[in-house]
Amino acid sequence: MAPSDLFTRVPALFKRLIDDAALFPPGNATMQDAVREHLQVKARRYADITGLFLCPADRVEELVQELAAMAPASPIELSLVVDADLSGFRDALALLRSHRALARLQMVEMAAPTAMDSSWLVDAGQVIPVGVVKVVEPQRPPGDLAREQSEWLHSVRRVAEHGYWPKLRCGGLTADAFPSNDQVAEFLRVTCALQVPFKATAGLHHAAHYTDRGTGFSHHGFLNLLLAVAQTLRGQSPLAALSNTDGRSLALEAKAMSDQLTNAVRARMASYGSCSLAEPLADLTDLGLL
Repeated sequence: MAPSDLFTRVPALFKRLIDDAALFPPGNATMQDAVREHLQVKARRYADITGLFLCPADRVEELVQELAAMAPASPIELSLVVDADLSGFRDALALLRSHRALARLQMVEMAAPTAMDSSWLVDAGQVIPVGVVKVVEPQRPPGDLAREQSEWLHSVRRVAEHGYWPKLRCGGLTADAFPSNDQVAEFLRVTCALQVPFKATAGLHHAAHYTDRGTGFSHHGFLNLLLAVAQTLRGQSPLAALSNTDGRSLALEAKAMSDQLTNAVRARMASYGSCSLAEPLADLTDLGLL
């Protein structure tokens, strides 16, 4: 295979967009399979589309064992997913520090406790090493009651004001795990106004908005989300971009984005976690974006 076949330049809009969440539902890969596939992806032609490897804090020992057996040429870039009480985090951190040749901690992701306050944010931030990106997912209540949504958005602001990246959950195993277009739009307005990066997770398997025939759940598309950020940054409503189910028209909009706007969009939407890389890659290839 010629060198040109091994690596292909990934457009800036998609570079390091997808964090590898193969260990998490619905993928639930074994540690061995997840690590092997991650290392293989990093050696393939679209390596630059993949960002961090996500690992629960309580599985770091297992991760280190697999990495030691596979002996990667360079350490993998890691995001640790921890509980709100940070249980197991210190042990995981100590283990990683003693195996720097295998994994480099870049990010820590946490779901906020139900009663999140400033003291929790301060305390959690003091445990996480300086230079490591801190991500917190404020709990979004089910339904669309104005008061509850206002409280959720207030939590998003508080997270950002304490130096964390807010996380937007876009799906899950139940219908109420999928935020409405209006809820996503409000989240984008808040984060863009605050000029903070955010991370998305769950449900973003495909480029364009679609309805899953098996579950009936309406899934957001990662291309919809990127273009919705662009619309928000322009001061326009992101709702049309969020609801568009036509992948071809979304692709045309993406191709027309200027370099300046592309960089601005990715400064807000930093990445999203996906248990599958094959599906988004297939969509981007089919749409002529790779």
